[in-house]
Order: sequence, then structure tokens, then C-alpha cells
Amino acid sequence: MRFTLRQLEVLLAVADCGSTAAAGERVALSQSATSAALGELESLLGARLFDRVGRRLLLNERGRAVLPELREALDRLRRLERQFTGGEAEPPLALRLGASRTVGNYLVPPLLARLLRQRPDAQIELHIDNTRAIAAAAARLELDVALVEGHCSEPELAVERWSEDRLLLVAAADDQLAAPGRRLDCAELRDARWLLREPGSGTREAVEQALLPRLDHFSRTLQFDSNEALLQGVAAGLGVSCLSAWVVADALALGRIRLLDCGLPAIVRPLYLVHHRARTLSPGLREQLAPPA
Repeated sequence: MRFTLRQLEVLLAVADCGSTAAAGERVALSQSATSAALGELESLLGARLFDRVGRRLLLNERGRAVLPELREALDRLRRLERQFTGGEAEPPLALRLGASRTVGNYLVPPLLARLLRQRPDAQIELHIDNTRAIAAAAARLELDVALVEGHCSEPELAVERWSEDRLLLVAAADDQLAAPGRRLDCAELRDARWLLREPGSGTREAVEQALLPRLDHFSRTLQFDSNEALLQGVAAGLGVSCLSAWVVADALALGRIRLLDCGLPAIVRPLYLVHHRARTLSPGLREQLAPPA
């Protein structure tokens, strides 16, 4: 082997942090030592893996191609090392957790609170984005595990059902469509202005799968890239929407929004735990990632 594990750690740290200064803090080296280690590694490999853009170091095409294999190789060697030091105290849990926005904002905080009560020394990086972006990051081995509410089609991922979520149709409290005793038909729903999440969102995908077979299309739409902004838009009377029960719970309790009565079956969507097929999740980690009660 022409390069050292330390050089490999430096490479991955620079890829994650984007600079030798930040990477040096992660691997406990000075900036100059980090730069030297990276330079030696690129020299040994005979290839540049980063493009220098100002003070930033960005992976180039070759770097992006080899990064997942290098990351997995280092993870495997670390696991092997722990097997030979099993008599020592269990090392701190280091977890790169991804979550789609609904799960990340409403289910992950109590999950992490429970996990940190059990493992107060755990080091956790939480990344929240829409389902498509989180699944892609997990497929690139940039995340150890992820919790999402949408479909994942990446062949590199193992996908397991984790929990489920109810979606509720809502409008502003003073919207005539939500008047007490009023039941809407499909034509009225179709003609309403719909507030939707962005493409790539698990919520957007679930809403379209549940409603478009009945409505055919949405006549008018507004698009939002966060649940919170979308909910505020509903409460302000911009239109109707279909959102997670967790997202709308407080606004319903405060009377800012109301449920729509449209006679449609309940909309229940699965939530998934996903990870790269090259990774093996320990029984202990699976238990710690169990959905909150």
C-alpha cells in the first residue's frame, strides 16, 4: 500500500470540510501538516483529486468517483481495528445521520434526545434536506444512515420500512372551503389553489400519488421548499394543502387552520430507514434509531 491510513483520513476530512484548515481541526493536525499530507497522497496517486477555488478545495470528477470507495475502505478498517481492541471501552458513537425535512424537523429531535441520554459521548452530524437529496447523499456514502418519507430508487441503498405518517388536508380557519358542515367534492378540490412542496420532496410525492388519481390535476399551485413556510401560507389564506399530521398539529390546536371534509380515504404514507448496501447497521444502532413513541 503506497499511502497511509492517516493520509486517507486527511483526504476524507478535506472532502467533507472543504479546506485544509477545517480538516486539520477534525483530524488534530495543523493546517500545514494537513496540506502536506494531502499533497503527498495526491502525488502518490499520480492525480489531483481537488480543484482549488479561492480558499476552497472542491472534489473534481476523479475525486468524486473514488471518494465512496475510499470512505467505505476506511470505515471497514476502523471496524476491524475495533474488533481487535474489543477489550477496551466502547468507542464513542460517531454517526452521520440524514433526514428528510418532515422527519428531520419533527421526529429526529426526540430520537436524538433519547439516543444522547443512552450515549452522552456520541458525536452526531445531522443533515436535513428533501428526500431526493438525502437519498443521493446516502448512496454516495456521505451519510451512515438516513430517515426519509419518500421513495428511494437508488440501487446502492438498502431500504427498510421504519414508521408511518398521516397526511391531512387543511385550509385557513376562515376559508369557506373549511366551513363547518361543508363537504367538498373532487371538482372543488381540483379548482382550489394548492400549496405544494418542491419536486424531490417526499411530501410532494405522497400528495401527488394520493390525490392526482382522483383530481387528475391541480388547477392552481404555489410551491414552497419548507413545511413551515407552506403552513404559514395555508394559515394566511393562500390556499389549501395536504401536510403531515406532525406539521399541522399546533396550528390545528390553536384554531389557525381547519381540516377539510372531502370524504377521501385516510392518507397514510410509510417512512423509511435507508443506508448504503455496503454498510452494516449494528443491532444496537437499530435499537437507538427506533421511531419515537
